[in-house]
Amino acid sequence: MVKTYLDVNPNAKVIALESAHSVGGVWSEERMYPGLRTNNMKGSFEYSDYPMDEKTFGAEEGTFVPGPTVHKYLRSYAEEFDIHKRIRFGAWVRTVERKSSDAWLIHYSQTHARSVNGPGRVNDTAAGHQSQKQILTKKLVISTGLTSEPFIPHIPGSDTFNAPLFHAKYLLDNFGNTSSSSPPASSKPVIYGSAKSAYDAAYAYASHGISVDWIIRESGHGPIWMAPIRVTPLKKRIDHLVGIRFLTWFSPCVWGAYDGFGSVRRFFHNTTVGRWIVDRFWEILASDVIALNGFDKHPETQKLKPWLPAFWIASGLSILNYPEDFYEYVRNGTIKVHIADIDHLSEKKVHLSTGAILETDTLVCSTGWKHRPSIKFLPEGTDRSLGLPHTTAEKAELDPLIQKADTYILENYPRLQNQPTKNQNYKTPASATAADATDPYALDQPFRLYRFMVPPAYINDRSIGYTGMLLSIHTCLCAQAQALWLTAYFNNALSPNAVSAPDPNASTKPAPSSSEKDSFDHETIAWQTTLHSQFGRWRYPSGHGKRFPDMAFDAIPYIDMLLRDLGLQWRRKVMVGGWGKWWREVFWPYGPGDYVGLVDEWRVARGL
Repeated sequence: MVKTYLDVNPNAKVIALESAHSVGGVWSEERMYPGLRTNNMKGSFEYSDYPMDEKTFGAEEGTFVPGPTVHKYLRSYAEEFDIHKRIRFGAWVRTVERKSSDAWLIHYSQTHARSVNGPGRVNDTAAGHQSQKQILTKKLVISTGLTSEPFIPHIPGSDTFNAPLFHAKYLLDNFGNTSSSSPPASSKPVIYGSAKSAYDAAYAYASHGISVDWIIRESGHGPIWMAPIRVTPLKKRIDHLVGIRFLTWFSPCVWGAYDGFGSVRRFFHNTTVGRWIVDRFWEILASDVIALNGFDKHPETQKLKPWLPAFWIASGLSILNYPEDFYEYVRNGTIKVHIADIDHLSEKKVHLSTGAILETDTLVCSTGWKHRPSIKFLPEGTDRSLGLPHTTAEKAELDPLIQKADTYILENYPRLQNQPTKNQNYKTPASATAADATDPYALDQPFRLYRFMVPPAYINDRSIGYTGMLLSIHTCLCAQAQALWLTAYFNNALSPNAVSAPDPNASTKPAPSSSEKDSFDHETIAWQTTLHSQFGRWRYPSGHGKRFPDMAFDAIPYIDMLLRDLGLQWRRKVMVGGWGKWWREVFWPYGPGDYVGLVDEWRVARGL
């Protein structure tokens, strides 16, 4: 976001407040536990304007990119484009207060950390002094992401456990450094949760020869989908499959028509024959993953077989990015899986609902995240108008706009009417903190942001936006498209009439008059925001769809939508020309190389 905004506004004063002490967010130095890798192979996890070349970064073709390499790449990116000097590290934003229609007052704590545990290793608890500071700004972008603040549920007996109990975010602290040869401090770890980070934690210990007890809640959603990198009978890379336009048509998507193939999508989702084809596609994908992983070939690996159909998840479909067979550790007993709830803890013991008692010296919680920013927004009671997840006193389904959106979605995507069967034993985890305003399970309303970036109530202020409030394997592609869209929006260079024109779900209001052309129509914006945010509830009920945008095959059409708003060519492969341009457009995977030069294209189109 910083780079793109400065490309267009080179004289702007831009400051980035970062709570960590190094760049990278998820890939910051503080979170580099041993074995951490991307779910993407080299070439699909980079920005279009800065390739991750092998000579500079050591990333090899056909391999998953190691976490330290990603951190090195992001640090190099920040230095190359003069971003690093604009970042205030150790800056923890406490409150954001709206002062006027174009002014936001930010209060934050500045921590001056010192390095401990070796060069470059920063321990937040060993930080130096704190100072309280504030900034008044006309433009504010919230980029805290969805995986910054850990969620740990309430576990009875935690106060008597008398052993380390921490979230997987802090797994590095149990190892000491990022070296894969560095032995962990724990000798009898217990992993709690079923997310990808639980797989990572279990592998980190097991690969050091340490036996692991892994608890997956009997009252939860069950094990996640983990796929080998190459799937389907054609053995295609899964990080490529989700970027192939042809395959995106097999996933219902309410903004999918932005790709210009609305008639094809209507065939697949509005006809009996089309839906039969779609169902077969998902059956083939799921059965191939189950067969390749050999879940049914051993009683222990069978415990990791997903409970829910792959059709109903998005970013929850993860990838086995380990250098050796993960499931061999399960088969040989190094990793022992328990399908049970934790009844309570006692001193260095975990008591399960089955009656089993696990002796341990460490409990690692892979229990998810608080998706709502931890920032307190002032004045009180503005969460809803800011598009943030919140709790409503009245039933959300009584909202006429939500009712209208639900009706539209289910009528146009009949497949979504048959929602997956829920776990009859499902229980909502309780927060470990009483009255926690950021407890993800206590908030009944999702992010309500136009284009997943702007609060509808502030659409004509052009003073606040969000980036990264979605999950997708196309992280970098979505980030750069969002950055350009928000930059254009802040610069009043995004035509309100243009952004709604291509959308088949848009309101039918006439084009604005010359006196209104710089203003967005609130009714149109509210409708599209509700429709798009409500869609996740129906499309990905087994994922995160009811809380925030959760994308798999939906990311490329999302980028199409943003590029069309910007007046740019969204069919990027057609631009290359040649007799095979339409074949490439439909059947070749999209990646960073297809979006090279986006900012320059937009500047030329705007005459800048």
